[in-house]
Amino acid sequence: MYTIGFDLGSSSIKVAITDMSSGKKIISLQEPIEEMKIIALQKDWAEQDPITWWNYVCIASKRAIVESKIDASEIAAIGISYQMHGLVIVDKDGRPLRDAIIWCDSRAIAIGNSAYNDLGKSFCTSHLLNSPGNFTASKLKWVLDNEPNIYECIYRYMLPGDFIAYKLTGEMTTTKNGLSEGILWDYKNNDVAWQLLDHYGIDRTMTPQIVENFSNQGVVNELASNETGLPKGIPVTYRAGDQPNNALSLNVLKAGEVAVTGGTSGVVYAVTDNFQPKEIERVNHFVHVNHTNEKPSIGKLLNINGAGIQYRWLKNLSGADSYQRMNEEVSEVAIGSDGVVVLPFGNGAERMLYNRNIGTHFYNLNLNMHHQGHLYRAALEGIAFSFVYGVEIMRNDNTIVDVMRAGNDNLFRSEIFATTIASLLGSEIEIYNTTGAVGAARAAGLIDGDFSKFGSYSTESDFIKTYSPEKNVEAYKEAYDKWHYELETLLKKK
Repeated sequence: MYTIGFDLGSSSIKVAITDMSSGKKIISLQEPIEEMKIIALQKDWAEQDPITWWNYVCIASKRAIVESKIDASEIAAIGISYQMHGLVIVDKDGRPLRDAIIWCDSRAIAIGNSAYNDLGKSFCTSHLLNSPGNFTASKLKWVLDNEPNIYECIYRYMLPGDFIAYKLTGEMTTTKNGLSEGILWDYKNNDVAWQLLDHYGIDRTMTPQIVENFSNQGVVNELASNETGLPKGIPVTYRAGDQPNNALSLNVLKAGEVAVTGGTSGVVYAVTDNFQPKEIERVNHFVHVNHTNEKPSIGKLLNINGAGIQYRWLKNLSGADSYQRMNEEVSEVAIGSDGVVVLPFGNGAERMLYNRNIGTHFYNLNLNMHHQGHLYRAALEGIAFSFVYGVEIMRNDNTIVDVMRAGNDNLFRSEIFATTIASLLGSEIEIYNTTGAVGAARAAGLIDGDFSKFGSYSTESDFIKTYSPEKNVEAYKEAYDKWHYELETLLKKK
C-alpha cells in the first residue's frame, strides 16, 4: 500500500508517493516546473489564485501516479502540507471570493499592531502566545474593513491547506494547528480565539469545523477523483502547515531539536513545552504536530522573508546559468566578501524586526575591486547572518538549540552557507534527503501515533551529511559583527 503527500508552496505544488510500511519514497515531483505567479496589485501585497493551486494539485497527482507506475487503487491515504498564514475565503458553494492573501503579504500589519495594543500584552501572551500580527485573523479583518461587499458573501474562511482538503473531500474543516498558525487559537481556553475574532467584529459562524490533524478528515469524492486520478473514498488523514510538517519530516519533535529551512523565505523552527514566551512580537508560537492536551508541544517559529528570494534575484539579475556556478564563484571569495555587506530584507515586512520593511541594502561596494562573486558571497553570508541573528533572538526566549536539521534543498545545498551558520552558532547542522511532500505522505500513514517511525526514516534512509563548526571562527565573527553593525545602524534610522 502507498500514501500520497502534497506540499502547497507559494512557488509550486510538490507531490510525493511513499511506501506505507517502510516510508520509502517512490516518486517526488513538482508542478509547475517554473514558479507560480505571485500577484502584487499594490506595494507589499501578495496574492495567489486558490484554483490555480488546485489545478496544479490535479496535474501533479496524475503525473505522480503515471510516472511511478503504481496501481492508484493501492493509495491508502493522503497528507497535506501547505504554506502557512494565508487566507482563503469562500461562499456557500465553496467558490473563492477573491484571490488568497498569502503568507508574505504585509497589508494587515497595522491591524495586528492595533489589536495587540487594544487587547494588551498580558492577554496576547497568555491566550494567543503571539501578538495578532500580520496573520490570517488580521487579514480577514482587512477584508471586513476594505472589501465589505466581499465580506458579506463569506461562508467560511480557510487556510490554504484547508482549501485543498475541501477540494478533495467537499468538507470545509480546519485544525487546531492551522488555527494557531493564523493566531486564531486561544491556548488558555483551549478553544478558538473568540475574543480576538469578536474584537475584530468577525462573524463566529465563518470558522470551519475543527478536526484533528491526524484523523480521517473526509474522503475523496467523485469529482475530485475524476480531476486528480486518486481513487474515490480514500481519506485525508493528515494536515499541517509547511514548517511544522518540515519539522516532523526531519524528526524534530522535542526540545533541543531545531529544523531550519532555506527556501524563498528562511525559517528556524524549534520545539518547546514552555507556555511563557517573552518574544511574542518577533517569534511565533504554534501548536506542533505532536501536541496533545496531556503533553503540550509548541513550535517556536522565526521567519526571515528575505532569504532564498535574495539569492534568486541576484541569479536572475546577473544572468547566472545555475546556482552551482554562483557557488563556485562564491568559493573564490574570502570570508567577509572583502567588506561587502548585504542586508537581504527585501521581501516584505520582517516580523523578527518588529514587522518593519527595511528592504534590501548593499554596503561598501568598491567598483575597482568587487565583482559579482563578491555580491554572491555577500548575499549568501547576509542570509546566513540573518539566521544567526534570528537564533540569537530565540535563545534569548529560552530556546534550546542542541542540533539543527535541514533538508537537502535550496540554500542548504551550499557548504559555505551551512558552514557559516554552524560556525557562528557552534552547532552542527544535519542534512537529510527529504522534502515536505515526502513528510506529508509519510505522516498520512501515521495512524497509530508512533512518531518513532520518523526517527527511523531519518536515521536509516534520509541522512546525508553533517556540517560542523569551523575551529577558527574569528573571520566569521568579524564578518557577522560588520553585518550586525550595518543592520542596527539602519534600524535606528527607520
